[in-house]
Amino acid sequence: MEAAVIASDVPVLDEDPFAIDVILRPYAFQEAVREIGPISFVEKYGSYAVGRYDDVRKVLTDWESFTSAAGAGLSNIRKPGAWREPGPIVEADPPDHTDVRRVVTKIISPAVIRGWKSTFEAAASQLVDRICQSRAVDGAKDIAEHFVLNVFPPALGLHVHIENLVTIGDYNFNALGPKNELFLRSQEKLEAISDWYTASQTREGVIPGSFAEMLFDAEDAGELKPGVAGGLARTFLRGGMDTTISGIGSSLMFLARDPDLWTHLRSDRGRLKLVFEEALRLESPIQSYFRTTTKPVEFGGHRLEPDTKLQLFIGAANRDPRKWPNPDQFDISRSPAGHLSFGHGIHLCVGQMIARMEAESVLNALLDKVERLELAGEPTHRPLNTLRTLEALPLAIVPA
Repeated sequence: MEAAVIASDVPVLDEDPFAIDVILRPYAFQEAVREIGPISFVEKYGSYAVGRYDDVRKVLTDWESFTSAAGAGLSNIRKPGAWREPGPIVEADPPDHTDVRRVVTKIISPAVIRGWKSTFEAAASQLVDRICQSRAVDGAKDIAEHFVLNVFPPALGLHVHIENLVTIGDYNFNALGPKNELFLRSQEKLEAISDWYTASQTREGVIPGSFAEMLFDAEDAGELKPGVAGGLARTFLRGGMDTTISGIGSSLMFLARDPDLWTHLRSDRGRLKLVFEEALRLESPIQSYFRTTTKPVEFGGHRLEPDTKLQLFIGAANRDPRKWPNPDQFDISRSPAGHLSFGHGIHLCVGQMIARMEAESVLNALLDKVERLELAGEPTHRPLNTLRTLEALPLAIVPA
């Protein structure tokens, strides 16, 4: 990283946001990054930190001042020494972003997504039948991860290889942070499957007639620039796979902590959709990502120079008491509308309907067939630079 000049009077954030303890236990850090001020300086990385809801939302809204094209991670992908490849939609701004999103939106239409619904529901029903036979399950691995990794990649047109898909996800979210030990270990694992990973994103490697093949068709027709289709398939896989696993796992964790809520939802599912939304708010899958200033910007009472990296703490913003009363409580009687886990502005997640449909499918199947869902041990989280996801969620299940 190039040395950054701190703006005058900006408070300095002493903690390392990528320290393992902060990653695994983020709540005290989230409060610190909110309360230190609208913006602070992280000297170790030469970047700035933003954690209040309104401020994070403001940055996400203003793509002309805060670009994604320099990378959604700490590394500036437009400069030598970058350790990540750019994504063709997540790390692009208009007009390129507009053109790509138009093509993607046409291909992955609501009608196409609805066509996946019966497949997701059938897979969820079969999964719950299997786990009900064992009574004791790992909600993170046996439910959230197993379900998503078996339905989402094939829906996109990509072949399932669970171990490799986990490796891809871990690398993706570690690469958004610094080149620390977490990144280096995941990079080594990715290199071991590089041939499979590359082949899985080619026209020959995707499932015929699928969403991914339609991306290649659009590229052949000149609707997408040469070489973009494979990158888009990779982006959709990485962006929609691990975040949905995280959200479903967190939903199960909160439900298992509240047996009365589980009993209520079995008879009245009127607010079931809010379980996933509230879990996404409280345990934001992507804890942070970056934007870069395009010009001199006045922000939080301070002047920022061009080409300055800002780390936006989505997890902190989603628990901001300035936005939500009692923000640390899981409460589906509130409306979590406006949470930033799907992003905001022009980069609002194009696949959010899919994630919601996956979550609803598996939660409905569980509520249909499980009388009681309880914690059977302490949940643990996997240490990743920017993704908050469960490593283990011990559950006891009593079939209906």
